Amino acid sequence: MTSAPLYTFNRSEELMSRARQVIPSGIYGAKNPANFVPGSYPVFLTTGEGCRIRDVDGNEYIDFLCSFGPIVLGHRHPKVEEAALAQASRCDSLNLPSEKWVELAELLVSITPVADWAAFAKSGSDVTSGALRMARAHTGREKVIAASGSYHGWHDWCSPIPTGIPAAERALVATFPYNDLEALKRVAAENKGQVAAVILTPFRHDFFRDEELPAPGFLEGVRALCDQEGIVLVLDDVRAGFRLDLGGSWEPYGVRPDLILYSKAVANGYPLAVALGREELRRAAESVYFSATYWSAAVPMAAAVATINTLREEGGIEQMRAMGQRFRDGIEQQASSLGLAITQSGPPAIPFMTFVGDTGFRRIHLFCGECARRGVFLHPFHNWFLMTAHKERDIDQALAVTEEAFKAVKAQFGG
Repeated sequence: MTSAPLYTFNRSEELMSRARQVIPSGIYGAKNPANFVPGSYPVFLTTGEGCRIRDVDGNEYIDFLCSFGPIVLGHRHPKVEEAALAQASRCDSLNLPSEKWVELAELLVSITPVADWAAFAKSGSDVTSGALRMARAHTGREKVIAASGSYHGWHDWCSPIPTGIPAAERALVATFPYNDLEALKRVAAENKGQVAAVILTPFRHDFFRDEELPAPGFLEGVRALCDQEGIVLVLDDVRAGFRLDLGGSWEPYGVRPDLILYSKAVANGYPLAVALGREELRRAAESVYFSATYWSAAVPMAAAVATINTLREEGGIEQMRAMGQRFRDGIEQQASSLGLAITQSGPPAIPFMTFVGDTGFRRIHLFCGECARRGVFLHPFHNWFLMTAHKERDIDQALAVTEEAFKAVKAQFGG
């Protein structure tokens, strides 16, 4: 694979030129090619199968971005596709929900220790914003505390880019540094009696930085503070959900939130989002307006049932952990052998790598670009993902490519 000619992207570039004429920026948001390495990545893809994707120029990649997280079993997983196709042959979006509405809610409640009820939407932004509405209804308070820099979606209160957003939309959101329990306590004290919710991701996975797992005692301290002050603790598990623990990503820590929010991997790529909550919040969930035309669509719910059952039956969490660790160990050995200083962070199923002292991200851009041009799809500043379709042979083939990419970094920048 590494001896083959480097990939070219003529068809992608042609399509992008056309797209710019009729679409703002051609492609907007996180999938804008400016967020990758221009000239080293495709712009448009055509197919996905297992852990492989193919672009419009016919180039194939081992996929470690997983559609920014949703693909947890593999692209076009047979069991998921069979369930989705069977449901599509009957109905998808109707005047009223299908029976999958109930079946999926029962399944999610049964596997989630904290959950007594489920509510469905389409995107992570839907459920993060909906959760705050529920927390405010439950507490009668308005303010929210979030970790600084954490991504909770594109809505006005949390968008990472403030352009076009009135300052008043942010006025009720206070922030503190992730893992700094004392800072959180100070912010809570400054807003005593006014805080409806603390919303946190399972660990820190912001763009452009190493991932950061919860420090010892941090989650326990957050839970205790919320209990003491009557604050709703919201776990934004949109990105990590169903890769670390089927009961919620904080289950290994023994800390349970009041609301858990899922999207991305819950339906292996089909559009679906879920809010799961404690009984105490049921009345609040019933009292707020939380609805949209497509939120009851049946096909994504059928896909979610198949996804969750397959992860349970096939030990998917452990599979991803093992393959992620294999990938991580190989990368560590390669960098060490070349005298390159790297940092690997995050859990094995949601890994990331940076180069120590990489001012301007030049090394990681070169590394990821060289990988992409040889058939391994990584992102230079967004965390990576494992899926159960990654097998030992795929990891080893990817490592043959990362070795060449490390050599390119060594040649250009030295140790």
